[in-house]
Amino acid sequence: MTTPSPSISPLRQRMMDDMRMRRLAPTTQANYLRVVREFSVFLERSPDTATVEDLRRYQLHLVDRGVSPVSLNAAITGLKFFFAITLGQEALMAKMRPIYLPRTLPVILSRDEVGRLIAAASHLKHQTALAVAYGTGLRASEVVALKVGDIDSQRMTLRVEQGKGQKDRYAMLSPILLERLRVWWRVARAQGRMLDGGWLFPGLNPIESLSTRQLNRAIHAAALAAGIDKRVSMHTLRHSFATHLLEQKVDIRVIQVMLGHKKLETTALYAQVATDILREVVSPLESLHPA
Repeated sequence: MTTPSPSISPLRQRMMDDMRMRRLAPTTQANYLRVVREFSVFLERSPDTATVEDLRRYQLHLVDRGVSPVSLNAAITGLKFFFAITLGQEALMAKMRPIYLPRTLPVILSRDEVGRLIAAASHLKHQTALAVAYGTGLRASEVVALKVGDIDSQRMTLRVEQGKGQKDRYAMLSPILLERLRVWWRVARAQGRMLDGGWLFPGLNPIESLSTRQLNRAIHAAALAAGIDKRVSMHTLRHSFATHLLEQKVDIRVIQVMLGHKKLETTALYAQVATDILREVVSPLESLHPA
């Protein structure tokens, strides 16, 4: 006997339909629904009865609770979708203001640190996944979404389907990375972990892929084992990939395409952390003649 699913209110269903119409990512949809639910709890009534002052009070409530600027801005974005799209009342958001986020420089690993990090991963699957992240610049979500069929050894590319922004693109596939992938494929197939045409990095159940949370846990454990005291995440490998390419004199526009960035200015950030380039610049002080 199956348990009936709890009823969904017409308002919630309308918001879900609005998000589905716009093909928002499942995680984005879940976050937006959570934001509206938390606002309803604060309001103690249906969110479609909120006023401009209610929303202003809610932002003050979040600030007083010590919510981070990133989380606060995420809440504003979710509420803006609900009021502007689902209710058609964007004017209600008039007094909610996003918080300015100062741009900080990303943590970059040296090539030696990257090598130690990958080698310190406890499982071959994790070692290979970390190598893919660094060798291609893919995001963690893009790494775990790869399938065996995405590897094109003839063209030496990896196909990235529906990456961030729901765009397809190709990533580079170096000979060393291809060999690593072949070793992992042989081991995984021998152990019955990898299905025909299945995930490149399957989870405990081969039908499901490795999760980004599992991959982040793996990289944190590897950083600890490698004695790397920098704040490391999966995105650190992406940052390091871009910075190292820039230091190798790869054109920044090529790097922009490889990372899947919309704007060149986003990629240009790495020029500020490419220390090899900075060391090659001759200071004007060197050209001064002694007085």
